Amino acid sequence: MSTALTTLGVGIGWRPEITAFVRELPGLRFTEVIAEGVHPAHPPRDLLDLRERGVAVVPHGVKLSLGGAEPVAPERVAHLAACAEALGSPLVSEHVAFVRAGGIEAGHLLPVPRTRAALDALTANIRRTRAELPVPLAVEPIAALFDWPDAEYDEGAFLTELVERTGVLLLLDVANVYANARNRGEDPVALFDRLPLERVAYCHVAGGAEHDGRYHDTHTAPVPGEVVDLVAELCARHRPPGLLLERDGRYPPAAELRAELDAIADAAGMERVT
Repeated sequence: MSTALTTLGVGIGWRPEITAFVRELPGLRFTEVIAEGVHPAHPPRDLLDLRERGVAVVPHGVKLSLGGAEPVAPERVAHLAACAEALGSPLVSEHVAFVRAGGIEAGHLLPVPRTRAALDALTANIRRTRAELPVPLAVEPIAALFDWPDAEYDEGAFLTELVERTGVLLLLDVANVYANARNRGEDPVALFDRLPLERVAYCHVAGGAEHDGRYHDTHTAPVPGEVVDLVAELCARHRPPGLLLERDGRYPPAAELRAELDAIADAAGMERVT
């Protein structure tokens, strides 16, 4: 399977609540849909229309639990593969996280311990998943409100070794980089210099909010200026093939969404899609 990176440009996550806005963006070249919300035999008509217009549609999984100790469920991998086939997708994406253990569903993306044992389990699950997919896989490091103790790697080294072991691509969420650095008291730009940026398939950009002294990656607020600045810092080092705005609630007027897309495009030196 080829892992050649597809040029995507600036995009926005497809959600039923903003489907009309997404459909009417004249320069849109890619979008992303939550894979678990798609029935491969009957994908949303609007997504099929976008695909026919030449817009790349990327299924984004949230329930594979790649970082879990148990092997990934074959039926979940099959669903992600079927979504890619149904939507003619150039790649699919998931998370460096686990969502279940011992048969208990967490209901959240939970961070993977940065240990050798956890890296072995994650590596095995990614290899199992890639073997059943018709397209490349990109994995997203999550925003985490805590780190497990006794880490044997820093985040950059952990992700770099994961990429080297598996050949997987990265979905780098710039908002997650900002949230984690802010909560840890670290420099967010430092992570960029520790990652194989040439393996980044695309990036997420989103807004969040502070609560009880912690910054939460909510996807329900405007993208802060600091995150837009990080997009520029990233692109000064290596411009990713695509940048995608995520919004999952409290949808603002169309003019505000267009302004956010323009700000992302301008920071990245990419063509506006509005």
